[in-house]
Amino acid sequence: MKSDLHIHTSYSDGVFSPEKIVDTALDVGLGAIALTDHDNILSYNLAKEYAKDKSLEIIPGIEINTLYKGYEVHILGYFMDLNNSDFQKLIKTQQQARVKQTKEILALLAKKEGIKIPFENIVKQVAEGGSIGRPHIAKAITNAGGTTSVIEAYNKYINDNSNVYVQRKTVSPFDAVEVIYDAGGIPVFAHPYDVDIADQLTKEMINFGLRGLEAYHRKHSPAIIEYFSTLAEKYGLIVTGGSDFHAPNPINGNVVLGKNFIPEWIYDEIIKEKRRMELAQ
Repeated sequence: MKSDLHIHTSYSDGVFSPEKIVDTALDVGLGAIALTDHDNILSYNLAKEYAKDKSLEIIPGIEINTLYKGYEVHILGYFMDLNNSDFQKLIKTQQQARVKQTKEILALLAKKEGIKIPFENIVKQVAEGGSIGRPHIAKAITNAGGTTSVIEAYNKYINDNSNVYVQRKTVSPFDAVEVIYDAGGIPVFAHPYDVDIADQLTKEMINFGLRGLEAYHRKHSPAIIEYFSTLAEKYGLIVTGGSDFHAPNPINGNVVLGKNFIPEWIYDEIIKEKRRMELAQ
């Protein structure tokens, strides 16, 4: 089945509503999708309800942002028990960290740079209850006239070398993997090419329940896909894939959902892994 297991909505840093994502997925011929917003699952029920009479499977998903030795490590989760208490606690912790980080950055922007941005200007960029983060701060800085572009805002203010940037106090990748696994979910290392120590980190995370590597990603070349597919095979992990869709891309006909050549067997692999874990519990 054609699938896309890495998609963002307006409940994090994507531009489409969950309903719009469902319509778009159907338009491009997908049979299954996972909405993987950063640190929240609010889009899932909306998409599931909207798609109930449509030929599209909605897989419960999330992307947890973590930090480890200076690296930002993203952990995808699929098929978790969304009501699991530790999983819910993890989401709450992540959301609180996002709010704290954002307020601290806004205070420093006002104090050191004279760029005054109300917190509400950040919150209103996402759907109610959604995850705020760096993209929203960068956009707000640009809208306030602090920079001429979002890219400039990132380069000037939203990075570790800036005198107004505050690192988010987030969980470790090991914590995220363990909580997802213990909630009956499938933890996956997202776009591992972004992390220089991916090989060693993969090996370490297996001890906490890591079950997959996202080898197929729009930023991964065929050689990188082959590399991480081989690494997954070495450690007995499944291979997953997704477009990491955030917004339409004019270069790709304004849509990239399902357009990064994700093999149809990817869906079969994650379903088999789900059944294997169910039998093991």
